[in-house]
Amino acid sequence: MAVAKARIARRVVLGTAALAAVWLFGVWPPPVWWRDHAPRCTAMMRRRATACPRLTWSSFGTIAPVLPRMVIVGEDWRFRTHHGIDFTEIGDALGVRDGRGAWATLRAAWQHRDRLRGASTITQQLAKNLYLSPSRNPLRKVKEAVTAWRLELALSKDRILELYLNVAEWGPGVWGVTAASQAYFGGLPSQLTEQQAAALAASLPFPLSSNPVLRPARMLARRDLILARYHGADVYIPPDEEVEISLPVIPPIDVPLIPPVIDTLMDSIRVKPESGSVHQP
Repeated sequence: MAVAKARIARRVVLGTAALAAVWLFGVWPPPVWWRDHAPRCTAMMRRRATACPRLTWSSFGTIAPVLPRMVIVGEDWRFRTHHGIDFTEIGDALGVRDGRGAWATLRAAWQHRDRLRGASTITQQLAKNLYLSPSRNPLRKVKEAVTAWRLELALSKDRILELYLNVAEWGPGVWGVTAASQAYFGGLPSQLTEQQAAALAASLPFPLSSNPVLRPARMLARRDLILARYHGADVYIPPDEEVEISLPVIPPIDVPLIPPVIDTLMDSIRVKPESGSVHQP
């Protein structure tokens, strides 16, 4: 009898572990699919809209190079060096001292998960957009991290950026960089200027509550911080995140952004030609 009970218990444990593994790693289509396929609809699009929008895809080579640079500056400074999860950023958010390692950071993340705000990498945001939801559930965040790691294994950094820029929400009803460029600036992603690219990057944390046409003050403040860091200033960019609110869809417009005003901070840090080259991420 004892042997039979032990056998049943072992089967239950193994079955539970197998189901947990299937849930943790089970996403469709698998990350490798995105090497040469473009999403027609994502989990986030299905959540936001009654019908999936028609995406106009812009390949990475046709997007002004300044845009992905600005997005990296504003969203994920260590994007080119991490493997889907930025343990340094998580440690900073949790107050974990340098040198304690990834496992110490993971334990602190679970114990103080309520403190984690804005520590998601670009790859984690892509994983959320493609497969998941904006829920704060700790288990959902674990699956997001695992999916991000798998995306990093399957895709190049440029491909991850290309996917992210084309499926991200840039405003209510504005999906993808092509729609955002046309709606806010009346042009194509290849035509974005430095300030326009910074404005788009500044909208990403809160596209539903502040963007180039909707209550832009918050976006403009963040845009100037991104521009300052892009040009070499050691400034802190707050890890603000999107606010979940219900707003009407903003149709595409052909009106350019309010002419940007660069304050004295930008004037003071702008690099002179004879002093050296401009810093870029």
